[in-house]
Amino acid sequence: MEYFSTSPTELIGYAASIGVLLSFFMKEIRRLRVVNSIGCLLFVIYGFLLPSIPVILTNIAILGVNFYYLIFRKDKV
Repeated sequence: MEYFSTSPTELIGYAASIGVLLSFFMKEIRRLRVVNSIGCLLFVIYGFLLPSIPVILTNIAILGVNFYYLIFRKDKV
């Protein structure tokens, strides 16, 4: 059955989706940004494997926002 065969690319996509989804359950904003960044990084890898420029660019942008707040705006996170 084709339904149960999952490629490594799909597994990375699922892991990325789970990472981003889990980040929205975080109450602490710093933890949310860290978990979300992991999900975004996995989405960037997924985007390169597809290849999909919109997936890559969107998640690189989100990573940039997360890193900005995690590194440069520690007082606000």
